[in-house]
Amino acid sequence: VFQNMQTYECYFTNGTEKVRFVERYIYNRQTWAMFDSDVGHYVGFTPFGEFNAKNWNSDPQWMEYKRTAVDRYCRHNYPIAAPFSVERRGERGA
Repeated sequence: VFQNMQTYECYFTNGTEKVRFVERYIYNRQTWAMFDSDVGHYVGFTPFGEFNAKNWNSDPQWMEYKRTAVDRYCRHNYPIAAPFSVERRGERGA
């Protein structure tokens, strides 16, 4: 049985002040490529992932589209996701 997955994650720090969008490509529980909005480009973790990351990073129009995903997906959906998120307050270990 082979498993091929693509995940999208939004990380919010202090509301929408610091937002991070991460897209992962996974095959058989191994991440082979990843886009991180903080880094701003794709990173490959396997030879196949490095090949694809190089191709994706070479297209400026596609990269601009991916870099704006943090606004399109994360910030746009924050009012929907905020009531369900757990806000941590207080000291650790107390």
